[in-house]
Amino acid sequence: MTQETNKPVTSVSSATSGGDVMGVAVILGIGLLYSLFAAARASDPLMQFHSFIFLAAFVAAGFALIVHVSNPKPKSQSGYEYGVVKAGVIASMFWGIAGFLVGVVIAFQLAFPDLLYFENLPWTNFGRLRPLHTSAVIFAFGGNVLIATSFYVVQRTCRARLAGGLAPWFVFWGYNLFVVIAATGYLIGVTQSREYAEPEWYADIWLTIVWVVYLLVFLGTIWKRKEPHIYVANWFYLSFIVTIAMLHIVNNLAMPVSLTGSKSYSLFAGVQDALTQWWYGHNAVGFFLTTGFLGIMYYFIPKRAERPVFSYRLSIVHFWSLIFIYIWAGPHHLHYTALPEWAQTLGMTFSIMLWMPSWGGMINGLMTLSGAWDKLRTDPVIRMLVVSVAFYGMSTFEGPLMSIRAVNALSHYTDWTIGHVHSGALGWVAYISFGAIYCLVPWLWKRESLYSKAMVEWHFWISTIGIVLYITSMWVSGIMQGLMWRATNEFGFLEHSFVETVAAMHPYYIIRACGGTLFLIGALIMAYNLYRTIRGDVRDPEYQSALAPFRGMTPAAAE
Repeated sequence: MTQETNKPVTSVSSATSGGDVMGVAVILGIGLLYSLFAAARASDPLMQFHSFIFLAAFVAAGFALIVHVSNPKPKSQSGYEYGVVKAGVIASMFWGIAGFLVGVVIAFQLAFPDLLYFENLPWTNFGRLRPLHTSAVIFAFGGNVLIATSFYVVQRTCRARLAGGLAPWFVFWGYNLFVVIAATGYLIGVTQSREYAEPEWYADIWLTIVWVVYLLVFLGTIWKRKEPHIYVANWFYLSFIVTIAMLHIVNNLAMPVSLTGSKSYSLFAGVQDALTQWWYGHNAVGFFLTTGFLGIMYYFIPKRAERPVFSYRLSIVHFWSLIFIYIWAGPHHLHYTALPEWAQTLGMTFSIMLWMPSWGGMINGLMTLSGAWDKLRTDPVIRMLVVSVAFYGMSTFEGPLMSIRAVNALSHYTDWTIGHVHSGALGWVAYISFGAIYCLVPWLWKRESLYSKAMVEWHFWISTIGIVLYITSMWVSGIMQGLMWRATNEFGFLEHSFVETVAAMHPYYIIRACGGTLFLIGALIMAYNLYRTIRGDVRDPEYQSALAPFRGMTPAAAE
């Protein structure tokens, strides 16, 4: 059984050993020199623009490092490093709203192509805003949520302060610098044209450095733990960190045209390049958007419900079966392509096998509420967390179904895929993130309760209606697309032209845009609620008494 404690961890000081300061200083120094060189000798204006961003960031970080060394902080009273977690929560909400807003804009652009389109402003067109949206919601919002929650959970379940001194702050700021470089790159036209891996070579190298430090911080914290048992959430977080590092490095192997230029060419070509890309792309979903957020599920649902995990044994089976099977499922993205059919079949087979561990995890998460189902009625945060697990189960049923070749023949390249992705992204990833953040803000800022329970209710219902409108419109639109594309007349000719299918999708695109707008409104309500909570305001006095059972909660315990 894993136990947490609210007692301070022992022998903790915020004073750094010097090694972390020296390591950060070396990285910043090398980065500063290179960015200065690249800015002066850049072979194209895009590289020069990004070099100046790096240069400004390294100079600011250098000044911050000098201030830190000159004015060391007193010893921590709590024993835990919560500052970086707070920063991660704030960054998560900022990037989340930014990403949802861009998503709404491009959804309306698909419905009304002339909307916000300016011929002389190429960064306003769909082709550049679409990767901005996907990276903002996946890597900026989701990545910050994962970093913040993993730093919180690993400390609490290990009863040890984050390892590395300044290193966790380097991870936070370094990761967000990567996000800025990636986002500005999409807008100005810097891209590798690889799904979920668009940033160019220099951004990839910077992210690799940051990610290695992240891994070392997480492992170092586990290494010095006071709790002998490693709680299962940490296994899921660790698999996410290690596998994403492997995927990122292999998929982004490339040769720069110039060390001072923004363009590079992939190490792979042809069908090997496609297979490598979708080995990365599917497992970015599998290990970034699944195992990392399962770590959130295994901590925050038991914690909020004050119930032990339904079956600790099942959580271990879930972990090992999931990570061994998921890594092989990528080829199902390449049905009916030049990829050998045996590889396509292999990907389909492992995708179908994923039903078992995925639903095992879903059942484990839902059944953790055994004996506490009444909290679904009284606590909207619990409701959001549990509904996220239900969406996880639905998405992990639909995904293997769509990987079957006969089904894929209808679904691939249609809006059905878009509906599937967003049922997982909005229903599973965003909802589990929202629930975790709703839990973290009162805990981190030491507030008795959230500002308003009613606003959480409004957020839940408005965003749920938005998700339902979004995914159902895309399911209908996608299946209609697939059927229209394959329809033939009595002479064997295609019955519908492509433009007819586009016209038929128009009403569904409007519904999709409206659904996304509702989801954005829910996120804005959440941001305001959290802002007032951080300030210490309480709108609903009765909510304090309703949440009395949650005060001084014991941690999630394992079976």
